[in-house]
Amino acid sequence: MRTSTRWAIGIVTGLCLQVPLLGAAEPNPLPRKGEFKDESYPGVAVIYDALRDAAGQRLRLILTHPQSGGPRFATIFVAGWLSCDTVEAPADTNDAAAKVFRYLAQLPEFATVRLEKAGVGDSEGDCAASDFDRELSAYRQAFRHLQDYPFVDGSRIFILGVSNGGGFAPLVADGLPVKGYVVNGGWIKTWFEHMLEIERRRLTLSDHPPSEINPLMQSVEKLYSAYLLERRPPQEIFAQHPELKSLWDGDPGQLYGRPVVYYQQLQDLNLMGAWSKVSVPVLALHGEYDWIMSRGDFEILVTLVNHNRPGAAEFVELPSSGHTFQHYASQAAAFKGPELPFDASIARRIGEWFAQHRN
Repeated sequence: MRTSTRWAIGIVTGLCLQVPLLGAAEPNPLPRKGEFKDESYPGVAVIYDALRDAAGQRLRLILTHPQSGGPRFATIFVAGWLSCDTVEAPADTNDAAAKVFRYLAQLPEFATVRLEKAGVGDSEGDCAASDFDRELSAYRQAFRHLQDYPFVDGSRIFILGVSNGGGFAPLVADGLPVKGYVVNGGWIKTWFEHMLEIERRRLTLSDHPPSEINPLMQSVEKLYSAYLLERRPPQEIFAQHPELKSLWDGDPGQLYGRPVVYYQQLQDLNLMGAWSKVSVPVLALHGEYDWIMSRGDFEILVTLVNHNRPGAAEFVELPSSGHTFQHYASQAAAFKGPELPFDASIARRIGEWFAQHRN
């Protein structure tokens, strides 16, 4: 395993400096691609670092920490979503999750850490070809090395899991201590169960008559049983059952921009087992209008954690919120649009929880 690239861009109240971290610089630091402006916050250092994953690809790490106080800070490590969207949070962003990241980067007495997937942002590789096992391995590698940074307090590391990351968050630490979790829009059942639930909601929100939903769901069950449980390639399934092709989104080799094996690996996860071992504080958030993930998953999660430590976990439904902190007038709007202006109270709610559990 290679150590992370120890050259970074440090940005302090608008001043851009290139500085080596921990004296282990590689000769060719990972360059910025220029798609996004460098992040900048008053009184906050922003560090663009990188690590080499098991395949030798350099992946971007974005770290922030206060310029005063410390020297070590409670740290929020982000476990992100399934899609190949960036975790960058430039000042002009309109993305709701990025606005939450920006709020947390300015939270007093906290450092934050975000990892870009392979092929996303500055990171090398191909996100569309990368499977979940490789993705989880990179998260674990980044988490293991957090204490290499002189501003990280290893006894106070939190995980913020968003969407898919809200499900697999307890797998990231891989036995290392976690101070607490904030998770939003995640899952805990099997991926097969999740897909049946999301497909029923998708069909309903797509305005199919009620009389068509159950017959369509029988086809959905046949499709996902074949590729998730029997591990059959979608091409083979569609050759035998061409009527199922209309239920698939995109190329037969991919779904939602990720390879089929990615979802088969998700199906292998035992997230109920992972969360049943958690006894630290948890804030489980679900958007009122989130049609992608099911509210019931996080109600199960909270029950599991509170069984281990009564009162440690709290479930909160975010009013008028979509899947990843977006603001909508209804679930139909969350499915088809339009999106309303960001509700900053969501970021404040998350920040208040972290502040309350910092020490």
